[in-house]
Amino acid sequence: MIRARYERRGPVPQDVIEPVEFETPRLNPGQVLVEVVAAPINPADVLTLTGEYGQLPPVPAIGGREGVGRVAELSEDTRDVTIGQLVMLPLGCGTWSSHVVTEAVQLTPLPGEADPLQLSMMMINPPTAALLLSEFMTLGPGDWVIQNAANSAVGLYLVQLARHRGHRTVNVVRRQGAARAVREAAGDVVLVDGEDLAKRVIEVTDGAQIRLGIDAVAGTATGRLAGCLCEGATLVSYGRMSGEAAVIPPEAFIFRDLTLRGFWLVHWFRQTPEQQRRALVNEIASLIIAGKLHAPIHATYDITQIKQAVAAAADGGRTGKILIVPRG
Repeated sequence: MIRARYERRGPVPQDVIEPVEFETPRLNPGQVLVEVVAAPINPADVLTLTGEYGQLPPVPAIGGREGVGRVAELSEDTRDVTIGQLVMLPLGCGTWSSHVVTEAVQLTPLPGEADPLQLSMMMINPPTAALLLSEFMTLGPGDWVIQNAANSAVGLYLVQLARHRGHRTVNVVRRQGAARAVREAAGDVVLVDGEDLAKRVIEVTDGAQIRLGIDAVAGTATGRLAGCLCEGATLVSYGRMSGEAAVIPPEAFIFRDLTLRGFWLVHWFRQTPEQQRRALVNEIASLIIAGKLHAPIHATYDITQIKQAVAAAADGGRTGKILIVPRG
């Protein structure tokens, strides 16, 4: 059995993580052994390895926040799950591993006929996209929302969820090569970022009043996104892909009364009642199972290839997600 462990953090994420062998611990009452089927590498995982994420576990630690697996072994008193059942692993349990030991009550059973690769990505990026659309502004049918980093995993989920809810999207990317994935996800408008962004947005939307902007880039891109919003609009920041501080002209606040908000899924999960959290997860799962919500996959790697996988995930030129798929 193999898992991906790191004992320190550093500026080059693939340099600090290693595949290591381990022996399966004896199961305690109520525990199960799960064979991991798939686990994604998210931006938060990369930032955790570099030490730049907002919540850092103590080291040494096992990488991976989310994933799915199949139940391989049960302790004698466990009745809630069955051998071979597909399950969602608990968030933050170290999913970059061939096997995970966890409490049976922490597992969420999943339909066996669903695509496990798509389900493995459902607990972080899709909820983020869904909440960015609903938590800060009440949007109606036909209303516009504008986002940058639209070719990111969150961005592509947001495009699909917005269409499902009847909203229209202006999708900003940082390079022409990234536009294709957004168009394939049925984004209404796709534009490459630039100094004249606001002018082009007015032209393609016929001067629509855009009340919600979603920023994952920061730097000067935040100000350009703010320039596309109407008076009284809200701009939500949830990422810093540029590595720079957000820059917004004071005029956006003084003369157009813009509101700047931040979003972190961890806070939402902490502060939201379980019934509401479960309803959101169930909605997303049903859309994925029905084939109405999906993410492109750039490549899959075995745990023994964890260094290559992390390097690929940190590369901004990808066209989809990087997944860890243990191959035995």
